[in-house]
Amino acid sequence: MKRRRIAITLALYISIAMCFAQDVQMGIWKLNEAKSKIGAGAPKNTKVVFEAAGDGVRVTIDGIGGDGKPTHNVWTGRVDGKDYAVTGDPTSDKRSYLAIDDHTLGLNARKGGKIIISGRITVSPDGKTRTVTVSGTDPTGKKFQSTAVYDRR
Repeated sequence: MKRRRIAITLALYISIAMCFAQDVQMGIWKLNEAKSKIGAGAPKNTKVVFEAAGDGVRVTIDGIGGDGKPTHNVWTGRVDGKDYAVTGDPTSDKRSYLAIDDHTLGLNARKGGKIIISGRITVSPDGKTRTVTVSGTDPTGKKFQSTAVYDRR
C-alpha cells in the first residue's frame, strides 16, 4: 500500500512538472534578430506557435531555411521525449521535445532516424523571452550552431 501511494505521488509530481514546462512555452513567439546569433546554414525560424492540441501540443514554425527559402512546418505530439512526425519540413521527418524543468525543454529533430538538430528551449523567469540554442548538421553535411531569442507576442 505504501509503495502504491509513493508511485502515485511520484507520477503526480512528474505530470505537474510536465504541465508547467508546457504552459510557459505556450503562445506566439517572434524572432528578435538583434539578440539572436543564427549560424550560417542554420534555419531562421521567425515565428513559432506553441498551442494545446488535445492532450498534446502543436508547434507551428514559419521562417527561412538554411537555403534561403521560406519554410512552414507543423509538429503535433507530446512533450515526452518520444519522436512524432513533422509535416512540411524537408530537412527532418521526426521531432521530440522533453521537459527538463519548468522553463526548459530539450529537443531533437531527426531525418531517417539520424539526429540532425539537438538543443534546448528556455523561457525566461518572467515568461517574456525564449532562447533556443541548437547545434546540428545541414543537408550538405556542414555543422552549425545557432542561438535564437524570441519575444512573446
